[in-house]
Amino acid sequence: MRAIVVFSVVFVGLAVSLHAEFQAGAAVIDISPPKLPVLVNGGMMSRYVDKINTKPHARAIVLSDDQSRIAIVVVDSCMMSREVLDDAKAMASAKTGIRADRMLISATHAHSVPASMGCLGTDADPSYVPFLKEKLGEVIAAALANLAPARIGMGKGNAAEFTALRRWIRRPDKIVEDPFGNPTVRAAMHAGRNWDDVTGESGPEDPDLSLISIQSRDGKPLAVLGNFSMHYFGDKDISADYFGLFSEGLKQRIAPDGEFVGIMSHGCSGDIYRVDYTVPEKDRPKPTIDEYTNGLLEIAMKVYGEIEYRSDVDIAMLERRMTLKYRVPDKQRLEWAQRIMAEVGDRLPATQQEVYAREQILLNERQQTEIVVQALRVGDIGIATTPNETYAITGLKIKAASPLPKNIVIELANGGDGYIPPPEQHLFGGYNTWAARSAGLEVLAEPKISQAAIGLLEQVSGAPRKPYHLGAGPATRAIADLRPMAWWRMNEFAGPQALDESGHHRDAAYESTVTYYLEGPKSEAFCADGQVNRAPHFVGGRMRAQLGDLGGNYSVSLWLWNGMPNDAREVSGWLFSRDHDQGLSNYGLHLGVAGKGDHAGRLLIQAGQGGEANLYGKTEIPRWNWVNVVLVVDGTTARVYLNGNLEIEGEVAPCKIPQSFFGGRSDNESNWEGRLDEIAVFDRALDAGEIARLTVP
Repeated sequence: MRAIVVFSVVFVGLAVSLHAEFQAGAAVIDISPPKLPVLVNGGMMSRYVDKINTKPHARAIVLSDDQSRIAIVVVDSCMMSREVLDDAKAMASAKTGIRADRMLISATHAHSVPASMGCLGTDADPSYVPFLKEKLGEVIAAALANLAPARIGMGKGNAAEFTALRRWIRRPDKIVEDPFGNPTVRAAMHAGRNWDDVTGESGPEDPDLSLISIQSRDGKPLAVLGNFSMHYFGDKDISADYFGLFSEGLKQRIAPDGEFVGIMSHGCSGDIYRVDYTVPEKDRPKPTIDEYTNGLLEIAMKVYGEIEYRSDVDIAMLERRMTLKYRVPDKQRLEWAQRIMAEVGDRLPATQQEVYAREQILLNERQQTEIVVQALRVGDIGIATTPNETYAITGLKIKAASPLPKNIVIELANGGDGYIPPPEQHLFGGYNTWAARSAGLEVLAEPKISQAAIGLLEQVSGAPRKPYHLGAGPATRAIADLRPMAWWRMNEFAGPQALDESGHHRDAAYESTVTYYLEGPKSEAFCADGQVNRAPHFVGGRMRAQLGDLGGNYSVSLWLWNGMPNDAREVSGWLFSRDHDQGLSNYGLHLGVAGKGDHAGRLLIQAGQGGEANLYGKTEIPRWNWVNVVLVVDGTTARVYLNGNLEIEGEVAPCKIPQSFFGGRSDNESNWEGRLDEIAVFDRALDAGEIARLTVP
């Protein structure tokens, strides 16, 4: 018997059969409710709607090679539970032969479509859910029937002006109460509307508008799967929101008379909205939903025109089912909830307090749940999923780690398991963290889910994840050339470790109340290849470093971005502190920004325990602007430079304490509220020429 030899080629670490025939088919089906009025969720309270503005649809793509078939479905739904989708997949599998675990079904998260899942004050519409299950099977079968030889490509554009952070950090003196009566809300959605209440955004945005385009072998457009991170626009009556308008807009622009299917899937948008609160209210654009969608479409069509295609691709898909715990109420909260719901009786909740009281009882009954995470690959394109409302930083983290060169992350896929804030965000409270079915999973759900998604991408690609690395720009090289003894670029996705880039292995540690990966200073100076410089935002926590060999002659260079109004408190915030933890000694040294009074917004040096001997700078530092500060200590003389200019010079007591803090004082008084970046410590007193090299024009 002769051995059979199978030849393959390696492409981006993937084994691709020379004989695999890539095929694709697409379909769209109307899922408007057959019976009105219908329950609509997306708000805190239950509501019925009896009018359709734009029809909701389910849109499907089926992909096939010689080995397997997969289905991708995007549904104009706010959320769909895993149980409903498991039933729908089983029904569709029986109809089509496609394995249920090779089906990806996601919601667009429109807030104006029929309720197919209970959440907060709204139950699922009992007559709509069975109808939706049938329709999902129909659209997959229709896409399968359209299978034909195909080719695929992907491109992305920058749509930053169409997405922004809606979750902002509140000032430490502006904390408000949660529905349980506790003052826990340090971060809140849309708090940025009032600049006096906040210190800055709680995380990064993801500006990528990505398009996966599928054509027939001869170039006929078949489908485009878009992906974008923006929560929803908001529309009247029953509406597919901008997701539906974008999908139809693609069809009108690409193939108005053909069988083409345009699709917009939901990127990681748990902390995202369309309003940019960093812009003054009077200057903010106020587009209609049509204007907003058309703006996105203009970017999409530029991307579409530059996509390159290939047909020699294979497909792979895996899913992982995980059991996660709910954050169930303690005995006191459960008793509080039971008292409230005893008065509510059989009616639906009518207040926020009643909504969250009911949610505590439901979480206590359920205790835990099963969730689904998936990853699939089409050639060198990766798609990962989460069943949650996922923060933008999580999507960025998954895409950065993926072994594949082109990636999207689709949220609210294969379930509707609520918000999964990164663990540090739970400490800041707010609606996205209040325990309910809308945000009830365990605190460590986000790292568990994101790591599962990255692990699945490794499996479908046959390659290890990529280490995250921020390239070096001219300002970065200037720091390196000055040979710091410790240097933290502070571009981490999460704490507690701040990596030392100096090569001396002096890693620092972030304390708990810090948030990560926001935009840092001057990306073009500190990064390469169009990367964005990243920085943490300090929310009362500090970064601490043990520098035992730091003597009495030293320098500290850092970039600061102050989130506090300059007149908000006595000291706007402390930047650097060299002293013993949890106290002040006569031998410490502290650098900060002054608050109320004659020196508001100016640099400040406190030597020892402070008082009238404090030294002040000459220039007020504007809020929410990046500036460079260099502290130089030469024995008993201290100098402080602001953007290369001398601001302070005076005498200080010698300090050789090994413990150093950044973003706060040693005694935790008036810690920094804002961002810090590119902190470099030198074991010598830098001269004026060296300091000039640290200042970026």
